[in-house]
Amino acid sequence: MGAKEKKSVENTSMEKKQILLRLSPSLHNELAAWAEDDFRSINGQIEYLLSEAVRKRKGTEHKD
Repeated sequence: MGAKEKKSVENTSMEKKQILLRLSPSLHNELAAWAEDDFRSINGQIEYLLSEAVRKRKGTEHKD
């Protein structure tokens, strides 16, 4: 793989993807309060929580 192709692949993997997420008003309010407590945006809080969940899942996976 050439340097130009490698850079293109790295840039693609670094880009953030957008998704539509529907939340109940009560869950949104809970996340908003939690995010404020942690000095994060709601989006940042959701991303943090999902990252932590994935990290924990990877740590508990069984290898075949």
